[in-house]
Amino acid sequence: MEKFKIWLRKNWSTALLVSIFIVLLVSPDAKAWLMRQIISTGLMNSKIEEKETEPAVESTPLSSTENFSVRNDKGEIINTSDLKGKVVFINFWASWCPPCRAEFPSIQTFYVRFKSNKDLVFLTVNLDEQTALGKMYLEKEQFTVPFLVAEGSIPTAFFNGSLPTTVVLDRSGKIRMHHAGMADYSKESFYQEINQLLNEK
Repeated sequence: MEKFKIWLRKNWSTALLVSIFIVLLVSPDAKAWLMRQIISTGLMNSKIEEKETEPAVESTPLSSTENFSVRNDKGEIINTSDLKGKVVFINFWASWCPPCRAEFPSIQTFYVRFKSNKDLVFLTVNLDEQTALGKMYLEKEQFTVPFLVAEGSIPTAFFNGSLPTTVVLDRSGKIRMHHAGMADYSKESFYQEINQLLNEK
């Protein structure tokens, strides 16, 4: 024990780094905190595509995006085809996913800022195998974003398996942003892009 104390005095910085590494390895919250520091730089954010001035051939058939449905806590079904005329923010997440945990505070901030805007719809879709785990996570963190689950299959145009994934649809239902991976949605630059979408006719 004495030898260990001597080693610790000489190598305290190494011991500290190893301890931090172990905590990051085993704690989802610690991983999420570290990732949050990374995404706060904004370097991992995607930009919403500019509106095309001329009609272009759609890379994704419109029908594939029309069939995506989610279910809320009350059992009500929401279909993206019914949301034409609105801007739609879709986020696929799971409670066990550290990158999802990292970006979720920014999604909550975004939601609080825009939730009163009737032309912007938030579809925060939980993909936990046990939905109770997702609900517990939101309650623990006191997040108020809508808790939704997928109703049926999710079109690959929206989600191909990477968590988190975020999609933004314009008023016509066209995908204007598709981002696989974590990002910070509490940036003013992102809000400006959302406002531009909201102002499009």
